[in-house]
Amino acid sequence: MPALPPPTSAGSAALSPRQRGHRGRGRWSGPAAASCAGRRRGCGVPAAASRITGEGPRLPAPPGALGAVAFKDRPHRCHESGSGFGWLLRDVDHQKADWVSIHEKICQLLIPVRTSLPFITSEEERKHGVEQLVKRQKYIIDLTSSTAQKFIFNGKHKNALPAALHALRFSIEVYGSSSVQLVPAYLLLAEACLGTGNLQQASNYLSQAQWIVLRTPDCSSAFQHRLHRSLGLLYAADGNFEQALYHLANDIYFASSAFGLKSIETSGGYFHMANIFFHQNKMDIANSLYAEVTDIWHTFLVKLVQTQEQIRKLRAEKSPFTEDKEVEVSEDTMTEAQQAEAIQVLNAVLDIREKAPEQKPGETARVLHALAMLYYLIMDLSKACEIGMKAFDLLKQLPQQEPLEAVGHLLKLIDSQPSCTK
Repeated sequence: MPALPPPTSAGSAALSPRQRGHRGRGRWSGPAAASCAGRRRGCGVPAAASRITGEGPRLPAPPGALGAVAFKDRPHRCHESGSGFGWLLRDVDHQKADWVSIHEKICQLLIPVRTSLPFITSEEERKHGVEQLVKRQKYIIDLTSSTAQKFIFNGKHKNALPAALHALRFSIEVYGSSSVQLVPAYLLLAEACLGTGNLQQASNYLSQAQWIVLRTPDCSSAFQHRLHRSLGLLYAADGNFEQALYHLANDIYFASSAFGLKSIETSGGYFHMANIFFHQNKMDIANSLYAEVTDIWHTFLVKLVQTQEQIRKLRAEKSPFTEDKEVEVSEDTMTEAQQAEAIQVLNAVLDIREKAPEQKPGETARVLHALAMLYYLIMDLSKACEIGMKAFDLLKQLPQQEPLEAVGHLLKLIDSQPSCTK
């Protein structure tokens, strides 16, 4: 394997002998490597990240201000969990960022994970202890990943970085350094870097994800759609719109295969593609794609509102004298990351609709209705009421009565909530 660039003298001098041993094994050193096979297949990354390292890539240093970590011989530790995070943070400001981002949420969870397993003579007990440890680690992966994704959708990309790095760290511990299960964490890191304007580091992380996907013949469509979306966003940020549209088309294809053509997972590809056409002033195509995004979210939210209404009716009809039984209706809910995505996407589309030179009241009212349902579902009732009234007033100007009745029914649902204040 070709030698990687040597670390900075400051970082090397500050490493303890044990940490130098880890560095020698390549866990956190060196830039990311990209597979040239990716470019032949049309899913390569910009030239800045196109380096090959014989057997495979190594993990890149943390991005931006969190990179070039100068490890201390005595890294700072959390007083609650005893967890050292000197591997990530080199000063008080960075430790504070980690705490605000994710450490406060996972502090107590780290205690059993970082506690050594007791000496157990029984093989069955030892196996049970390992299973419990892995279960806790997977829970932390899910929590840190969803937190990072929520920060990204909320535009807080710097806050997403520590959470995504924790997700990557625990993913490596659970699945190993070359597992396809690392791809989501790498993509989160890439998206966070894109949001901070660090395209080079985003390329590095995407190279890691691409390398793993290319080495996994049976890689799922769900992973491939996320990889192509991130590549599309990277190329769009770099101004290469042709390649961006190519990858976003692949994103839509793989998302449709995994989740369905009208799924909210697929809608993200339409949304980012519409943004590119909007930037190119191709408004007919952009408007058509924005309408598709609105329809997908509107249909999804209508089903959620109907399901919630049905559940409440069934619960209200239950007699207090009968035995408690589960309400036999599947209660679909939105994750925090999906909520953040819906808020971001629908508000962006609404802003475009309201500022368009040629107003389309029907399209604008549909976005407003979707947003009102969203805020109702997340119990932001004042916003739901305000936006619902805007949709109702706009629809009164149109001949169609069905949308007006639907919005009117939603306003009654909002008004029926005890905490609703107009």
